[in-house]
Amino acid sequence: MIKKDRLISLTQKVISINSENPPGNELELSRFIQKYMESLGLYVEIYEFAKDRPNIVAIYKGSLPRKDAQKNAIMITPHIDTVPFGRGWKYHPLSGHISKGKIYGRGASDDKGNLAACMELMRSLVEDKIKLRKDVIMAATVDEETGSCYGLIPLLKKMRVTPAFALVVDSDEFDTIVVQKGLIHARILIFGRKAHGAYNWRGVNAIELAAKVISRLKRLKFKYNRHRLLRAPTINIGTIHGGDKVNMVADFCEFSVDLRFLPGMDYKEILDKLKFTIGSVTNKFKLEIDNIQEPYEITRDNPFLRCYIDTAKRMGITTKIKGSEGATVITFFKKYGIPAFATGFGAHGTAHTENEYIFIDTLYKGALLLERFVKEYDAL
Repeated sequence: MIKKDRLISLTQKVISINSENPPGNELELSRFIQKYMESLGLYVEIYEFAKDRPNIVAIYKGSLPRKDAQKNAIMITPHIDTVPFGRGWKYHPLSGHISKGKIYGRGASDDKGNLAACMELMRSLVEDKIKLRKDVIMAATVDEETGSCYGLIPLLKKMRVTPAFALVVDSDEFDTIVVQKGLIHARILIFGRKAHGAYNWRGVNAIELAAKVISRLKRLKFKYNRHRLLRAPTINIGTIHGGDKVNMVADFCEFSVDLRFLPGMDYKEILDKLKFTIGSVTNKFKLEIDNIQEPYEITRDNPFLRCYIDTAKRMGITTKIKGSEGATVITFFKKYGIPAFATGFGAHGTAHTENEYIFIDTLYKGALLLERFVKEYDAL
């Protein structure tokens, strides 16, 4: 049975353990989760891809033959790192302070309340000796806030078990994320020629060339199919620097581009268009790719998605189907052919802000929904 008071205490506990990222300070919380899961008698595996940053995988084993139970497993995955505290807090960010039905603290919504709900689910399954046919895997991962390079990405590659379905527990107030944009993070390096600022015609100003490139990039038009849950593709210039001194013609300028694109668009065609646009201004440039994530979408008729929505409806809980303009970890499951979507129980608009909080009632209902959904999934 999901116990509300225990869930509240557990949420306060995980909030109280600092796991800011950067710098990537998850070790203490990872160890707490490991010991908690082991105390329940669950099978626990540790996957560490960076020193002192272990990912914890706990498995509640189903009754099917081992290979079948693994092959049909559900993975429930919250992340355990948070963004840095920042300033301006009314209550200490590690306090887990309760006021007016809310629990405050860094990570309360993103993602420690959701983590606690997953941990309470696993405890409830054990205590009630729920007989399931399929494995339930809880994967508590590090490094989500800075790209998952030491968390979910290598975990999926190295895990000995590939689940049939993954539920990413990292969203707000039962929002159900079924589609997300792809992203390209790139740096564009423009090269010019130095000269004295008073004789600028003798040089080639890389900053001025970069300004022309940026202007053309911002006017780019892409071919795409509209998506009712997503906005049009976007380009943002995130950083820029170049030049040595005010009275010198700059021979170098670098700026970074954040480009978000829709399902159905080919990132290779997008890169070709970027190169063509830059080349229309100067042929002395480099395009350095830092990160590419493809768009992801789970079909509306997916039986696991339908099961979740129907389960919530029977419990009187409204789920809103949404798309994500930003990158989420659901995209990492695409490579392995694992259907995935995200949901969660945080409070809208509080993640990454000062005085972050989660509503206790929403958290409790969320944990109840998780348990009910796991049982319904097992019957599919």
